[in-house]
Amino acid sequence: MNTFKQITSLQNPLIKKTLVLKDKSRDRKKSGLFVLEGVRELQLALKGNYSIDTLFFCKSLISEETLINLTKNNTIAEVIEVTLDVYQKIAYRTTTEGVMALVKSKEHNLDSLQFSTKKPLILVAEAPEKPGNIGALLRTADAANLDAVIIANPKTDLYNPNIIRSSVGCVFTNKIATGTTTEIIAFLQEHNIATYCAALTASKTYTKVDYTESSAIVVGTEATGLSNEWLNNSTQNIIIPMEGQIDSMNVSVAAAIVIFEAKRQRS
Repeated sequence: MNTFKQITSLQNPLIKKTLVLKDKSRDRKKSGLFVLEGVRELQLALKGNYSIDTLFFCKSLISEETLINLTKNNTIAEVIEVTLDVYQKIAYRTTTEGVMALVKSKEHNLDSLQFSTKKPLILVAEAPEKPGNIGALLRTADAANLDAVIIANPKTDLYNPNIIRSSVGCVFTNKIATGTTTEIIAFLQEHNIATYCAALTASKTYTKVDYTESSAIVVGTEATGLSNEWLNNSTQNIIIPMEGQIDSMNVSVAAAIVIFEAKRQRS
């Protein structure tokens, strides 16, 4: 391998900074940096045109070929070799691939959201809180090649390590915007995008709705569902018939069912 700057001390200021960024949303927002871990996630971030501020690697955990493939033809401000004990301290996952990075976050404003299709299909999630659910929603959106994911009233910042991990890097492959419920409803109305809200009342079975025009599938939390503001502005409420003893399912599962029905209709 080439000779790189090396960090061997757990007391190094950059290592301390990395640990803070890993754990503190406030510091991620203040610095505009977040922590990324894993080869696949780094590849997807680079593909998504994210700027890499610092790349850490541990020589005993990553092959020279993999490191070369990650760094060649990519603009990375600084590449630093760290010792195994330092890497294990900053690594988030127990099973790791020997590469981490400090990455510059992006803005996710509604007004910067542009669609590449004339009849976009969008997923809107209101106030999702559990990183695992958010990650699963992003994986579904990527699998279905949705035009965008919009998060209303976000409770967790997108660059939480748990979201990056559970999304398997799909936080970097989707077009994502955030805003308040009021702002998003106005945005969808301005762009003539119909809203189909998952709800228990005044609903049609999800297979009885036409999603072939510009459509937003809107889901809420499992605990409280969607706010009245969404339900009052819905083009049509939709429901997945339940045949067991409960009246709801995991939000990411429900979203996937409706999304792929929409994809089926559009195919």
